[in-house]
Order: sequence, then structure tokens, then C-alpha cells
Amino acid sequence: MPETPPPPAPVLLFPNDGLGYAEPALRHKLLRLYLGLLCEGSLLPAALCFYTEGVRLVVEGSPVLDLLEQLESRGVPLISCQTCLHHFGLTDQVRAGVVGGMHDILEAQFRASKVITL
Repeated sequence: MPETPPPPAPVLLFPNDGLGYAEPALRHKLLRLYLGLLCEGSLLPAALCFYTEGVRLVVEGSPVLDLLEQLESRGVPLISCQTCLHHFGLTDQVRAGVVGGMHDILEAQFRASKVITL
């Protein structure tokens, strides 16, 4: 019996510095758990896109930088919004992924099977 191919991969959007709208410690704890499970699994997203406060996740001092680097090393593109990084003065602190424009995020969304905002 032939193997069933994996489902098409979604793009994950990160508009926040963590998961949800709780205090920072809880948002970061939940995101570490989520990304840790993603790193352990065999199904990977098509891309991770970061904008607004979410760009804080890919810069120096991020509480999930190690997990994002693991996903990037497994071939998952990490795309951060250049406008947002510039707005927060974080452009020189990016430690994971690529700095892209909204065009790059839009393209990733349109190529995806679905888009999930976290």
C-alpha cells in the first residue's frame, strides 16, 4: 500500500511577541512549548512570518531564538518585516531568518495551503 503524502504545509504568522495576550512570561512559555513541539515533529510549516511585535522573536535576546534557529536549520524559511524591524530599531539585532518586505510575506501566504495566525 503506498504511503500517504503529508498534507500541504501552512504558513504561520507571528504578529505578537509570544502566543496570546497574557503577560510576557506566559506568552513566551506557551510559544517555547509550541515551537519545541514543532521542532520535534516531522511536519514542518512552509514558512514563519514575523511582523509588528512578532519581529521581537527573531532578534538578539529572544526567548525562543534557539528554537527558531533549529527550524531554520531544518529548512523552514523565517521572514521578518523590514518596516517593523526599522520601526522598533531592531534591524541590526536580527539573529534568525531573513529581513524581507511585506511583498515577501504576501508571497509566502499566497503559496501556502493555508495561513495560521498565532
